[in-house]
Amino acid sequence: QEEKIFAGKVLRLHVCTMEGAEWLEEVPEDTTVEKLKERCLKHCLPGSLEDPKTVTHHKLIHATSEKVLTDTKTVLEENIQDRDVLLLVKKRAPTLLPKMSDVVAEEKRKQEQKAPDKDAILKATANLPARSADRSVTHHNMRDFQTELRKILVSLIEVAQKLLALNPDAVELFKKANAMLDEDEEDRVDEIALRQLTEMGFPESRAVKALRLNHMSVTQAMEWLIEHADDPAVDAPLPGSAPAEAPAEGAASSAEAAAGPSSEEGGEEAKDELTEIFKKIRRKREFRPDPRAVIALMEMGFDEKEVVDALRVNNNQQNAACEWLLGDRKPSPEDLDKGIDTNSPLFQAILENPVVQLGLTNPKTLL
Repeated sequence: QEEKIFAGKVLRLHVCTMEGAEWLEEVPEDTTVEKLKERCLKHCLPGSLEDPKTVTHHKLIHATSEKVLTDTKTVLEENIQDRDVLLLVKKRAPTLLPKMSDVVAEEKRKQEQKAPDKDAILKATANLPARSADRSVTHHNMRDFQTELRKILVSLIEVAQKLLALNPDAVELFKKANAMLDEDEEDRVDEIALRQLTEMGFPESRAVKALRLNHMSVTQAMEWLIEHADDPAVDAPLPGSAPAEAPAEGAASSAEAAAGPSSEEGGEEAKDELTEIFKKIRRKREFRPDPRAVIALMEMGFDEKEVVDALRVNNNQQNAACEWLLGDRKPSPEDLDKGIDTNSPLFQAILENPVVQLGLTNPKTLL
């Protein structure tokens, strides 16, 4: 009777195992975790307590807090409440350290399987006759790859141009193409930057030139203007800054020519004219010579057209362009506009791709 009076509060705990077993365990709150484990093992693994290590090989985890319960503490000390869920889990066996003999054997096996080095190969093949000793190694140039890729793109664009020239909407295509040829976004000057320089007292023409040379940077343009204030060539226009040759009347006549050719010959002329316009757009979009590089190379005595061609071939790299001008000048600028053989298996395989076919008939491919 006294034991019942002074006994602690009895808790009803849900116990689960990894195998899916689940039951209700009633224990006083002053019960140690180790005793609780023994009761759980008796329930789920009868006879397992004959091995004294069984208790130490298992642990109880509080499901809500994911905390591993300490064997020496009581249920109350672990702050376990009524109807809490506990998980009985077998501990992972610690990894055993390998024996020294096994480690030595493994290292020996790795050394035996190791690939021979250059000295070992030369030693093993010293008495063998040399074969194919004069075989030349082919060095692939990255420029060759870029050239071939460019040829493929040029040929694809030419095919797209021919398809779109026969499009009923060729008139609108002509108008857009000519408008794009006339406009020059990169020649536009930042009005705010220009106003800042003119308010400082610099002439507008010089300020425009300085901004274009320094990629619209006000600070760098101002430094350039101060540095070249006494330069007699400061007012000279930038190379290649002449206005576009294609007048608006030419655009209108081109559109009329494409609108409705009266004969097959007229249709061919319209198609060729459209092709030429798109070629000009492509050249204009893909390359703009660096003004600083143009000036530097022209100061060496080269003609402006030669300098622009050199920079175009060498992607605006001034040193490479200089070497090109002094060397055999290959590849030539004309080579950049040549496409791949349209009858080649590679080009035919590209054209058979459905994605490529959809892109070729889309006017946005060219515009």
